[in-house]
Amino acid sequence: MLEGFNYPLTPKGKSTLNPRPPWYYSSDFLNIEFWSGPSAVAALLPTGLDPDPSANGHGNAQFYDWQFSGQNEEYLDPARYQYREFLLLVDALYEGKPVSYCPYIFVDNDAALARGWTQGYPKRLGQVFQTRYFAATGKAGPALAPGSKFAGSLTAGGQRLAEGLVTLKAPVTDLSLLKQRPIVNLLHFPRLAADRQDSPALHELVENVPHDVKIEQAWTGAGSLTLPVCRGEELSDLAPVRHGKGIRASMAYVVDDLKTLKVLTK
Repeated sequence: MLEGFNYPLTPKGKSTLNPRPPWYYSSDFLNIEFWSGPSAVAALLPTGLDPDPSANGHGNAQFYDWQFSGQNEEYLDPARYQYREFLLLVDALYEGKPVSYCPYIFVDNDAALARGWTQGYPKRLGQVFQTRYFAATGKAGPALAPGSKFAGSLTAGGQRLAEGLVTLKAPVTDLSLLKQRPIVNLLHFPRLAADRQDSPALHELVENVPHDVKIEQAWTGAGSLTLPVCRGEELSDLAPVRHGKGIRASMAYVVDDLKTLKVLTK
């Protein structure tokens, strides 16, 4: 029997990209609220999701600096299980229920790429960076204080695809204000067989169900996001027409399940 959760499957299972769930995550992150043209958001939504008229093109851009672990102290292998990430979330409706949909997401680690595809996140490889916070602050990095600035950037395929900035104003005293919509993704795996290329092996709407979510050191402020026009890319179709609040915080949660909402295969 070959063992492993993701490829490669091997006799001992040691070479698999990821251990079996549960998966544990900890991160520092930036969140930037923005509004795009509603028609650009609507054009991205898969079958089964509808535009949210009340959102008026609302979305969130997020930069993450992650540490991952399974149940065997994988965090002690940081070269394999640390990674950085950038994603866009847009507001939508599923059967009238407010949700978020992820049309674009980039990571710098193959294990994270595989976990993302398993969850329906359309991950691609990129280079993601964000300003780090250290307990010993100085001119090399910002403090968690009013006026401090935290930036993030995404590069992929030799092009700068996104830049973000959060300027802190005040700590968040009511964490319920940070609650976001459930994330619904399109879990899609195609077939290469010539007569079945229009009939994917998997094509489903799925809802991510993280639990034991913890948020610490949360600050809110002003956010800004730039999505420049780049060759062969479509992120700029969501270029903001206006910005909202920015958030800088630390977060942890657990992933061990995925909820199938609707099977869309033919």
